[in-house]
Order: sequence, then structure tokens, then C-alpha cells
Amino acid sequence: MAGIVALAVLLVYVFWDAFGLATAELSWYALFAATVVVPLAAFVLYTRRDPLAGRVALELVSTSLAGLLGGFGLVAVLEVIAGAGVWFAYFLTVVAPIGALYLYGRSRPGVTWTGLATLGVALVGPVVGTLGLDVLAGVGALVGDPGIYMLSLVLPAAAVARYVVGTYLELWNGTYAAGLVVVVALAAIPVVDTVPAVSRSVWLIFLTTLVAPLAVIAAKNLADRDRWPGFAGPVLFVAGVLVLVAVTDLTAITGPSPWFDWQYVTSSPSQTAEQAGLYPAIIGSVFMIVLVAIITLIAGVGAALYLEEYAPSGGTAGRIARFIRINISNLAGVPSVVYGILGLAVFANTLQLGFGTVITAAFTLSLLILPIVIISAREAISSVPDSLRSASYGMGATRWQTIRNVVLPRATPGILTGTILALGRAIGETAPLIMIGVATTKFTPPSGLFSKMTAMPMQIFTWSSYPSTEFQHGVVAAGVVTLLIVLLTMNSIAILLRNKFEQEEL
Repeated sequence: MAGIVALAVLLVYVFWDAFGLATAELSWYALFAATVVVPLAAFVLYTRRDPLAGRVALELVSTSLAGLLGGFGLVAVLEVIAGAGVWFAYFLTVVAPIGALYLYGRSRPGVTWTGLATLGVALVGPVVGTLGLDVLAGVGALVGDPGIYMLSLVLPAAAVARYVVGTYLELWNGTYAAGLVVVVALAAIPVVDTVPAVSRSVWLIFLTTLVAPLAVIAAKNLADRDRWPGFAGPVLFVAGVLVLVAVTDLTAITGPSPWFDWQYVTSSPSQTAEQAGLYPAIIGSVFMIVLVAIITLIAGVGAALYLEEYAPSGGTAGRIARFIRINISNLAGVPSVVYGILGLAVFANTLQLGFGTVITAAFTLSLLILPIVIISAREAISSVPDSLRSASYGMGATRWQTIRNVVLPRATPGILTGTILALGRAIGETAPLIMIGVATTKFTPPSGLFSKMTAMPMQIFTWSSYPSTEFQHGVVAAGVVTLLIVLLTMNSIAILLRNKFEQEEL
């Protein structure tokens, strides 16, 4: 309890500085309490009598935060780092074939070769995409960036909406839902063209990650009258903020002068506190954590499946498997700086992947959290009752069919939760990045796997050493808030996914 109270006090102090609340008048605080705090507090009290309303509100908020984070991540990767042409090349050679194999396997459950084919595409597809990058990127240039995103993001999103709305949730005609996604994407383009800060490509990306998923979640909850009260929480918050802004402008009440604003998250670092921004560090952290997620999911879940389902229990091989299990548990307690030294020796020096590059940072942090992911995945897999495995074997299923259709669906909540929480630790690490030579300050975002990068913790650490009061009590606090928003969003996604899969099991 003392630790929770101390953390709460620290967070209040950080948010106070980041949002410049000291500059606001007392009348603004009274208005803020009346328009935002009191309505939300009343809704929270109401959820104690109606827990379903609280779950609906959490689902809507989590979907919104996940959509915003995913949208910014895709914008960073597709618009800033890779480019639409590179994405189009790998979409045709990797993403589209894997998606087609998945859909074919779902439509014909008796087919057993799709798993091996998917693995082959995952191994061969990147090579084909790299060799044919110039040709495929040239074809994408003829279509244009918005056309590429329409083909590779909006149309797949429409197909997913058709399945979710029409088949999975049985809410409406799925074909109409798919058509609505495409119509909204095209109809909103004239409006988007009038907004200077938003391009057509950015609109199509956020339509895929935020607008379409949020619309499906809202439609699902609107279909059940018992869930309608859950909309009150998000609606009260949005309405309260709008009223607060409008009344503040009309009455000329002095509000806060925040350091954390749009300029801060879209600008590069500067020696002037008013012009300082975290944009290159945000892009670097997002790029790095995406690679870490891919590496740890494949390697961590694969290792856990082998140790729990395939590793022998007797003989020399069994003793080796026990030795590996014990050492994985020991590696989870190794200090992070040791992994930084390992990354410096193996990835930067031996493999010559570069000092302070995105790929070196991704591999180093993957090593850091891999033991945690393996342990959490093993616990989730071992928690699946053996009676389910026996029943699957009794029906004539092979070991892999049992793992794919019985074990993994039941273990997915624990695997996803452990993985996302481990990623939250990785994105906040500083010591390993210092050891591998990650830049403390960088004025441009990384442009590829072998580009130099910086990360949010590194930039925040650098600003904390500046003697200026504006940096120490304004810019640094805004950086901490940015990092906390990313971490809390990842944690909310973990909770949402876990609840979703647990409800499916019930």
C-alpha cells in the first residue's frame, strides 16, 4: 500500500508538470471538476452496481487507445521508415500469401499442409520480396501511396469486418459491413484533403486501425440494450472536455500551459525547451518494439511449446531439457545491463550489425525479455488440462493438431498477457541501450533496420541532465507522460485480449 501511494504521488507530480497545471486559475479547476471529474466519478460509482457498464467502457477505451497506438505505429513504419513501396513488396510476397493460407485452412479444417506452407512462405517470402523489391515497388508507385494502402489495408480490413460482423458476431449482413468500410474510406477523402496535417495515406491507416475496429465494437455493444449504459463513460468524458474547452475560450479563463502537446510529439529535440520534441525517439521506440515483439513471439512461444509438449522426460535428452528449463529461470533474474554487454559483444562486434542501430537494439532487448516470455508461455501451456489433450488424441488428432486446435487457444490469454507485459518492460529499458551505443539524442527518425536510433528513455535521460528548469520540470515530465501512455496502452491491450479469450473459453 505504501508503494502504491508513493507511486500515485509521483505520477501526480509528473502530470502536474507535464500539463503545466500550475499556470491555471482556480476557476478553471472548478470548471474542470464540474465538467469532467464529477461526471466520471458518478459513472465509476454507477459501475459498482452495473459491472457490465464498466466492462463496456473499458472495451471502448482500450480499443480507442490500441487503435491510436497502432495507427501511429503504422504511420511511423510505413510512412517514415519503410515507405509505401517497400510495404507493398512485402505485402505481396509475405502478408497476402500467409493470409490466404490462413483463410484456406479455416475454410477446410481437414487440410493439414497449410501450417507447413505458411512456414515456408514466412521463410522464403522475405527473400523473394527483397530480390524483387525494385520491381514490386515500381508497380506500387504506379498505384500511388493511397492506392497501396487501399489494396493492402482497407480491403483486408473490409474482409475482416465482413467476417466479424456477419459470421463471428452475427450482428448484420457482413457484406454490407465490408462495403461500408470501403465507402467511408473513399467518401471521407474530400474532407481529409481540407485538413493540412492529415494526408490520404494517414487517413486510410487510421481507418484500418482505429475507425473500423471502434465501429465494430460499438455496433456489438449497441446490439445489446443491457450494454448501452457503458457508453455513458466515454461520452461523458468527451463531452466534458469539449465543454471545458468551449467555456474556457468564451470566458477567457486562464487554463494550463501544457508541455505535452501536439508540437511536442511531432518535433525533433531542440536546445530550446519550448521547441523541444520527442518525435525521433517515439519512432525509434515503436520501430524497435515492433521487431522485439515479432522476435519474442516466434522464439519464445516456440521454445515454450517444445519444452512443454515435445521435450523428452528421460535419458540424456531429458536431462538436457531440464538443464535448459533451470537456466531459463535463472536468466530471467540477470540484470539488464548484462544483456547490454552481451548485445555489444555478440550483435554489435561479432555479427557487425552496428552500434546503436535498430536491429542491434531489437535483438538485445529480445534477449532481455525472452526468458520472461518463455516462462509465462510455459505456465500458460502447462495450465491446459491433460484431459483436453487426451480427448483430442482420442478423436484421432495428431500432436500438432492437438497443439494448434486445443492447447494454443486455451493458452493464448496467458501467452499474450505475459508477452505484452514483457514488451512494456523492454520499451522502458535504458541500461542495455547505453551499452550497445544507442544515441542519447537524434534529430531524425531511423530509416531502416541498420539506421542509428534513439529511444524515449534515452532522450528523457539526456534532458534530465540539462540545468534549465524548463527542461527538468517541463520537457522531462512530458517525456515521462508519453512513455507512460504507451506503456498503459500496451497493458490495457493485454487486459482486453485476456478478457476476450477467457470469455470465449467460457
